[in-house]
Amino acid sequence: MEHTAIIGIGMTAIEARKERDTFADMTWEAVNKALEDAGMTIADIDNVITTSNDFWDGRTISSMAVGDASGVRGKNVSCVEGDGTFGAFYGLTRILSGSYGTTLVTAHSKGSESISSLITNASFDPIYDRSLGMDMITACAMQANSYMHRTHTTSEQLALVSVKNHGNAFHNPLAQLPMKLTLSDVFNSEMISDPLHKLDCSPVSDGCCAIILANGERAKKALNQPVWIKGVSFCCDAYYLGDRDLSQAKSLTQAAKKAFDMANMTNPKTDLDVIELYDAFTYQELMWLEAIGVCDAGKAGQLLEQGYFNINGKLPVNPSGGLLSGHPVIAAGLIRIAEVVKQLRGNAGAYQIDGAKRGLAHGVNGLCGQSHCVWILDSEK
Repeated sequence: MEHTAIIGIGMTAIEARKERDTFADMTWEAVNKALEDAGMTIADIDNVITTSNDFWDGRTISSMAVGDASGVRGKNVSCVEGDGTFGAFYGLTRILSGSYGTTLVTAHSKGSESISSLITNASFDPIYDRSLGMDMITACAMQANSYMHRTHTTSEQLALVSVKNHGNAFHNPLAQLPMKLTLSDVFNSEMISDPLHKLDCSPVSDGCCAIILANGERAKKALNQPVWIKGVSFCCDAYYLGDRDLSQAKSLTQAAKKAFDMANMTNPKTDLDVIELYDAFTYQELMWLEAIGVCDAGKAGQLLEQGYFNINGKLPVNPSGGLLSGHPVIAAGLIRIAEVVKQLRGNAGAYQIDGAKRGLAHGVNGLCGQSHCVWILDSEK
């Protein structure tokens, strides 16, 4: 891959309800933080990618709500409807095309103004599946059961993910739900859809993120340390849940392998220093870790019990607190990228991983992890 880098990041705090902030308000805050971080003005941005979703925003052409706040006037602008990692992927292709030197990517979401069960129910086939009343939570509960059955992962191991990530959030001032939990706290929380308790699920959240991508020449002018993009890939699995093995994430395995090959990585277990995964539910962190190949099938839960994925473990996962501690749906993946950037620059503060040089960020689209996007980032060119 030609030399490309992330040179600016900006994030709002993740909150349960940003009553005083519109979509544009959140975007304005994130964009200006990213510009300040890069030492740029909006005049230095060649083109803009906005990432949003009409269903989650409750309006058509949802990108128009944040256009002005993203500084699109007089610039080439396009929109992506889905997770922020996919918006960033599109922004990256624009840099690699040679047509642009810098690209600003934004992603926003206000879950507090949405009814997620109705929105995610609409993701199902309208003829056969939608009338069953399923939504993302019930579908993922099916997947959790399938994964646990295949790998013999236990409910205690799932609960440990919640304990770990909510605990990590205490160190992140932008996280929504820092909590000191025990396994009993997770098990005693409301059962949402067996085997998922309330504390196995990510919360309803509002937030926005922005990043600035640049080619090698423009990255030299960045105010702060550029973080270099070494490998990126995405892959999509079958739409119908019955057409795929829900206990495995084959599309993630393929996407990760392509990203690793692009980054000349041979062993993700040792080549990565930090991972930020899209953990909308506790089981997903363990399932995704196995899918990307950092541990064998059925071993992620055991390694978690041994502290392997803790902040001070051998391979820290979601030191920021992850989605379990704050999940603005569309912005979630872009926030994962921004969090890895912070780690590789060495400015993650109280949750900084010592010596972090290379990291993985991950985003998801579709029901039960239908489509995955994997980014490999490095502190060195």
